[in-house]
Amino acid sequence: MLRTEQIPAAQSLKEENIPFETLDRLYASSRNYDTLAQKIAREVRRRGKEANVCYVVDGSGTEDVAAQILLKSSAVRLIDGRPKSGYFAALAGLCGEYTALSAFSIGAKTALPLVIYDVTEDNIGDVKLVLSEKYGDEAAAVLITDGKKEELPLYEADRKKLGAMTGLVLKNQDLLSKKRFDFEDVVAILKRLRAPDGCPWDRVQTHESIRINAIEEAYELVDAIDKKDPEHMREEAGDVLMQALFHTLMEEEKGEFTVTDMLSELCTKLITRHTHVFGHEHAATADGALSVWEKNKMTEKHQATYSDAVNDVPQCFPALLRAQKVAKRMEKGGWDKATVENFERKFREEYGELMEAVKIDNKSQILEELGDVLFCTVELGRAVGADCELALLETVKKAAARYTAYEALVLADGKDVHALTDEEKDRYYKRAKDVARA
Repeated sequence: MLRTEQIPAAQSLKEENIPFETLDRLYASSRNYDTLAQKIAREVRRRGKEANVCYVVDGSGTEDVAAQILLKSSAVRLIDGRPKSGYFAALAGLCGEYTALSAFSIGAKTALPLVIYDVTEDNIGDVKLVLSEKYGDEAAAVLITDGKKEELPLYEADRKKLGAMTGLVLKNQDLLSKKRFDFEDVVAILKRLRAPDGCPWDRVQTHESIRINAIEEAYELVDAIDKKDPEHMREEAGDVLMQALFHTLMEEEKGEFTVTDMLSELCTKLITRHTHVFGHEHAATADGALSVWEKNKMTEKHQATYSDAVNDVPQCFPALLRAQKVAKRMEKGGWDKATVENFERKFREEYGELMEAVKIDNKSQILEELGDVLFCTVELGRAVGADCELALLETVKKAAARYTAYEALVLADGKDVHALTDEEKDRYYKRAKDVARA
């Protein structure tokens, strides 16, 4: 039984007058290659109950998905052939190690040098798209079909007539000639910059000397998000990634932990905290999922009490953001729930204390009481489900826009912003609101 008649073995069997049948009929009724492999394996098993069956594929049995399914049975014996990947690699002039993948199972996870076998007229377009996304349309490729090879840019691969046995080979690319890069390239470039003969500036940096960069890059990413600017989001997300990798590589140099350690901890955390996805817990809503996450997080961080969680909020956070997170964790630990009613009562109390401190001009007490008033406002934001950080940012932007319009109107009338009457200020302010709103 031949997987398909479109393999060299078919002609050999004909020449030797060895009878055979093919499974080409199963191709048309299969949704994808995995379905086809399952159907082939079932058919071979069914016939194997009636007689001895030799299932024949092109290349090695280890490269055929149906053969891999059949080999799970101890009753099946493998008489292996020359791997298709090795055949294509030799014709393309590849020596040493390479990655071999079937065109039917190619995904985003590939590595050069790369040998793709099982290439057909039906899948060459998909193969080209996957590889172009990772290596670029102009990547140098070798197309091998029926023993003949042609070197061409990747984008031309699906414009050629293919034979019964076709493979596609991509060789290693020099870093400086690449048009598309991946995670490993970023690591390689940063290591090169930190090398003894690398960049003098990058080599002398420490965690402390560039710590502020991480904050600045994160804020620039947030700014791009707020502006709904995908182009700058792409750029700033890369800068944030670079900061994380730079700090990781400095620790790798000291033997503390590696990039793999960092990624392993991240992946482990994502799995163990999403037990409603990767485990047996259930969460039907976003709030439910967040509760599961926070419960698992407390367990992983060995936070025995809610105070541990409250004190774990980084002190370097912006004050408003830190206040929101601390208040939220306090509430989870049984503190007063954030409600509008609680805010009204508490705000009157804290505002009165602030005014008393102002009357006696006690600077330290004013600072303390003002902080209490601001914290009350944070509680109001939580009570009404608003992000205080975002709310204040929007107000600051609105105030800046109004003042810009206000000053422009005053100057346009030839007046001095410092020499206006209260009545003029009110009039210009009302006009500025309309201008800024428009």
